[in-house]
Amino acid sequence: MEPESLGLEENQSEVQDLDLTGHARPVIHVLPLEEIANLAAAEGQPAETLMNVVALIAKRFETDVCSAYLLEPDRANLVLAATVGLRRECIGNLRMAINEGLAGLVAEQVRSVAVEQAKSHPRFKYFREAGEDAYQSFLGVPLIDRGVLQGVLVVQTIEPRIFREDEVRMLAEAAAQVAPVVSEARTLDRFIAPAQERLWALARNLWWSWDHDAASLFRDLDPVRWRRVNQNPVSLLAEFPLAKLESRAAELVLHSRINYACRRLQEYLQADRTWGTRHAGVLRPCPVAYFSAEFGLHESLPVYSGGLGVLAGDHIKSASDLAIPLVGIGLFYGQGYFRQRLDREGWQQEEYLETDVSQLPLEAAIGKNGRPVVVQIETRGGSIHAKVWRVKVGRCDLFLLDSDVEGNAPDDRELTSRLYGGDARTRIRQELVLGVGGFRALKAMGIVPGVLHLNEGHSGFAVLEAIRMRMEEEGIGFDAAAPRVSREVVFTTHTPVPAGHDRFDGDLIEEHLGPMRESLGLSQESLMGLGREDPNNQHETFCMTVLGLRLSRRANAVSALHGEVSRAMWTGLCPGKPEDEVPIGHITNGVHVPSWLAPQMFRLYDRHLGTNWHQQSSEARIWEGIESVDDGELWETHLSLKSQLLEFVRRRAVEQAERRGESREVLQRLGKVLSPDALTIGFARRFATYKRANLILSDIESLASMVNDPKRPVQFVFAGKAHPNDEPGKRVLQQIAQLMRNSRFGDKFVFVEDYDINVGRYFVQGVDVWLNNPRRPLEASGTSGQKVVLNGGLNLSVLDGWWAEAYDGMNGFAIGTGRTHANMSVHDTRDGEDLHRALRDEVIPLYYQRDRDGLPRGWIKRMKRTIRTLGWRFNADRMVMDYTLKCYVPAAGGTSSDMRSAW
Repeated sequence: MEPESLGLEENQSEVQDLDLTGHARPVIHVLPLEEIANLAAAEGQPAETLMNVVALIAKRFETDVCSAYLLEPDRANLVLAATVGLRRECIGNLRMAINEGLAGLVAEQVRSVAVEQAKSHPRFKYFREAGEDAYQSFLGVPLIDRGVLQGVLVVQTIEPRIFREDEVRMLAEAAAQVAPVVSEARTLDRFIAPAQERLWALARNLWWSWDHDAASLFRDLDPVRWRRVNQNPVSLLAEFPLAKLESRAAELVLHSRINYACRRLQEYLQADRTWGTRHAGVLRPCPVAYFSAEFGLHESLPVYSGGLGVLAGDHIKSASDLAIPLVGIGLFYGQGYFRQRLDREGWQQEEYLETDVSQLPLEAAIGKNGRPVVVQIETRGGSIHAKVWRVKVGRCDLFLLDSDVEGNAPDDRELTSRLYGGDARTRIRQELVLGVGGFRALKAMGIVPGVLHLNEGHSGFAVLEAIRMRMEEEGIGFDAAAPRVSREVVFTTHTPVPAGHDRFDGDLIEEHLGPMRESLGLSQESLMGLGREDPNNQHETFCMTVLGLRLSRRANAVSALHGEVSRAMWTGLCPGKPEDEVPIGHITNGVHVPSWLAPQMFRLYDRHLGTNWHQQSSEARIWEGIESVDDGELWETHLSLKSQLLEFVRRRAVEQAERRGESREVLQRLGKVLSPDALTIGFARRFATYKRANLILSDIESLASMVNDPKRPVQFVFAGKAHPNDEPGKRVLQQIAQLMRNSRFGDKFVFVEDYDINVGRYFVQGVDVWLNNPRRPLEASGTSGQKVVLNGGLNLSVLDGWWAEAYDGMNGFAIGTGRTHANMSVHDTRDGEDLHRALRDEVIPLYYQRDRDGLPRGWIKRMKRTIRTLGWRFNADRMVMDYTLKCYVPAAGGTSSDMRSAW
């Protein structure tokens, strides 16, 4: 008889009476069968009963895991129905055929199976989503009711354990008590807690975050708790007992909505008639690898700081919607970006909090060998290791590298803990993990990218690793491999601000890339030359942007004006060429429409733009329908969003004041600040000095007159963070925050702390006017104003970045005419005057010009024009289509024609 069967041989039984230390274990019947029988006989949901039973068995049997797998109606597959120890979100999702895995072996042969070292058994199968890496021993018994197999009951332990014959018998007896419950559950077809398992399936794919119906399911379960957990469905579901969740779902009649959301998710994932299948089929076997130092997908996944990350998040979401084969590669920041608090003086304080990975939609990335991926990067001072997390973003995967692993030095375990923290040495090590580690992670998972897209220079080392691998695979040298790889590289530069381009000295480069350099067969000077504008200038540092530009065949800026600035900025890379011939193009940024469009506006567009308008939102004709929308309907929709914004700002203002220990009088005043009738202007972005958040303060008397005009009042809401090391930026922020304590401005200026995607969402959906006044031409693109456009807000902006190519004189407002001045003081003074002039002469009069119905017809006309002329141009679908057709497909060799100019 086989050793794992129930009928154990006599000598084996003697061994099983000993524990791992060789001491005899007392034979104690630890399973109270009467108690199990009582639970099984209890009234209530069979799924809940099953959860209670496995919890009891795990406790009394002293195992780390107890799970119940139920036979599906086809009797060919098992599904996880209840568990203690494995990931609960796998309930209803983890399935296996009865001819695979050890649980399948129990069902297939209808007998008990006991294995001390499960991973060494020939039938062992690793299910990566279950979180069972730590478990060694396995004992499974069949669940049989009235002679018919119903499923399998399994226990597992972390420490290797030889299960005694009496223990196997006791578990089998417990299974006999449980089997009738299983049978009943299967008969009723409610054996996997439908609400729970389907909600978990939704929560584990970030598709829910841009599907309003799916997101509303989580909110409706418990609106207060939903807000408290920062709109995080994983945290929400983890706090919900099964019985309460099922009860709440029944009370709110959510089951049909849950089923509908799950069905739409599956249809979305399985669709094969997409824009991507028509235009990007060449990328399917070799997808785009999109590298970025940050990804802003949702506030509940805090691995972003600002615009670059949010742009990357919108890029991967639109790639998913269009079905472009693309994977994202980034870093997992255990403490994210800092939490912001202001003291009574308005000075920014930073706080870093550890992120609980179990509360995030992450799972270990699995390699070709069936094991979790861990990569190693060699440096002169030793190796850095990193594990890899996988995040499902619709149809796309995002992989995040995490250096907090055993084997790393303490400093390296903290390496990826904070975004944009630390000194130059920390930055180069982070970028080494991102670029080299990220590329190696792809190889470990069997992903062979056809295109490398570097979103800024942080990930430039990925190209060096790609060249090294090409040299190894094809047996060629660096000079032959470099151009072959460069053909497949797309590089996007995002800033004309010098501080945005990382530079490292030669010693840091040699310390961290010395082993790579030797593998590439390069001298120190040759490697340094790849990152210098002048390769022969030994005094020049190594610039990551220069590396990206040198080793990419296609490079782009992120707006038309930024393209001009970038070509002028990097002419040194093309000696002898005129500025216009520097090979840097532009693809203007856009925003992901479903992520930023308010549900109320989404429904309005559904009514007037046609069925599935959002799937064609990059087409100008789709937006023509906005002109047929009744003015009153559009205005009322906007006012409802504005009301939500003001309520949110008041609530946050009160919470902030309570945290600072403000008086009751102050709390009461803050609970009533801001009027729904006043023109509301919003400003939310990084508090870098060139963005000039304090430009509005250039004429304080004029400002006081505006905000205190009883007939045409104006009010401002601000949010944003200054970099922890940016003292000038912090002083600008303090100037704005202190206005809340100024008697002339206190009720008209509110600063909302801890700017994140959630704060930004409220702002862009609810303001009347979006203020943007960077020092031209330092704003590469900017995307916050594009989000305002979708929701009917109007932009008041300097003609910089995207607005320079978007403004037509009637779809918003311009600050100045695009003039600059060599003297920064003159430049700022002139822009300040232009800002106040635009407010006084254009914005305020138009907003308060009402007809007999109380509608600002001229303002609404401009709202419609901004939606119609800009909605299709500045969205991420158009942006990703441009990247696909102009960069990705050509880089992958997928174009059907490409005629070059004559000799």
